[in-house]
Amino acid sequence: MANFARDVVEAAPPGRLALVELERTGARYEWTFGDVARAARTLAAHIHERGVRRGDTVLTLAGNQPDWVVAMVACFRQGYVVLPCNEQLRSKDLRLRLSVCPPALVVCDGRNADVLARAGWNGPTIWVPGAMHWPEREPPPVADLAPTDPVLITFTSGTAGEPKAVVHGQRYLTGQALQAEHWLAPRPGDLVWCTAASGWSKSARNVFVAPWIRGAAALLHDARFDPHERLEILRRERVNVLCMAPTEYRVIAKRVTLGPCDGLRGLVAAGEALNPEVLHVWQDATGLAIRDGYGQTETGQLTGVAPGDEVRPGSMGRALPGVGVSIDDGELIVDPTTVPTFFLGYAGDAPPIGPWRTGDRVTRDDEGYLYFEGRTDDVIISSGYRIGPFEVESALVAHEAVAEAAVVAAPDDERGSVVRAVVVLRDGFAPSDDLARALQEHVKAQTAPYKYPRRIDFAGELPKTASGKVRRALLRETTSA
Repeated sequence: MANFARDVVEAAPPGRLALVELERTGARYEWTFGDVARAARTLAAHIHERGVRRGDTVLTLAGNQPDWVVAMVACFRQGYVVLPCNEQLRSKDLRLRLSVCPPALVVCDGRNADVLARAGWNGPTIWVPGAMHWPEREPPPVADLAPTDPVLITFTSGTAGEPKAVVHGQRYLTGQALQAEHWLAPRPGDLVWCTAASGWSKSARNVFVAPWIRGAAALLHDARFDPHERLEILRRERVNVLCMAPTEYRVIAKRVTLGPCDGLRGLVAAGEALNPEVLHVWQDATGLAIRDGYGQTETGQLTGVAPGDEVRPGSMGRALPGVGVSIDDGELIVDPTTVPTFFLGYAGDAPPIGPWRTGDRVTRDDEGYLYFEGRTDDVIISSGYRIGPFEVESALVAHEAVAEAAVVAAPDDERGSVVRAVVVLRDGFAPSDDLARALQEHVKAQTAPYKYPRRIDFAGELPKTASGKVRRALLRETTSA
């Protein structure tokens, strides 16, 4: 039996640094493992007093701040199944999550009160921030958790339909030790900065779980991405290991003058293919190569370039030690019995059986280095976000001017890809720049803002197969038109 909160957080020296917090206001705080453990126990007591019990779901809606981390640790401690949500989600997105995985309670930052209310939630809610300062309370007994006891839910982006709820067991937390050692690779006492926003798969494993397993501290910056500020913080805080999306590395390389960063020892990236030219710019400026890696919401980290290994431009590294991968007709296949962080299944569905087909097309060289080539389905990877076209298309056709819409990826120098929509208008509407902007704003209001189509093209009809399916491949071939 294991418990991350007990075995990692409460077992750490109470005076050891756990979190460096940078608020939106510019204020800076440091929190020890003792602080986190005390706050998590207190929050666990508050949650328990509201009737939540082991196996119940707790939804969190807060930014990259200690209150989010404390809520996660409190749930890990008691065996509550935590569902972290990104603050960019709109009411429709939250409504889906509330219906698929009904929570017993929500932990919410007050700045998200309106969107939570619009999603239809009127149940028990604990409002933050402030949990780090609450008077200490006696918590319920810590839970002994089996590897397959559910502990975490993260949602996919959705490809052919709505996003799916991925249920992970306790083994997901303990299993992060593999990639923490062989890819992220912080040392005890290091400061790690994983910039992924709360609610994403990468944030669930690398903002604090993997660093703490290795005895390192985590940096939390509760603010939107700004390339100049990102580099200034990196230098000022003397970050030792930096984990960012390739898009963030790409934008910084294009807009900021890079140079040496004292203390910086490791650069890792995941979420999309890493451009070779970006890798060269960072390595020339800092003396460090960006070590790419790959994983999925369902699987956790599967591959990575280990410290000391050769960095090959365009490669996402080799399979982590012990992880069994193969390639079938160009598609990456995983043996789930070899993956310590493999999911339990989708909420409400039976557990997956047999080899796991990732849906990602790859090639492999003679030394086992894997190279990402694209998706076998239609998911769009933009700035590290995985965007299912179905949601965007659904939002577009809800507009009174739109008869049909198809969404595909279009290449972009900074974001890797952007969302491109091809729209067929209803009678009585004419193409215009004003209408394109109105459709973009409509999608932003219907879905998370990062999903909106940055490019809209109008067409008289969509190319289709004889059975009436949209020929997305043909649309992708015309993205430069």
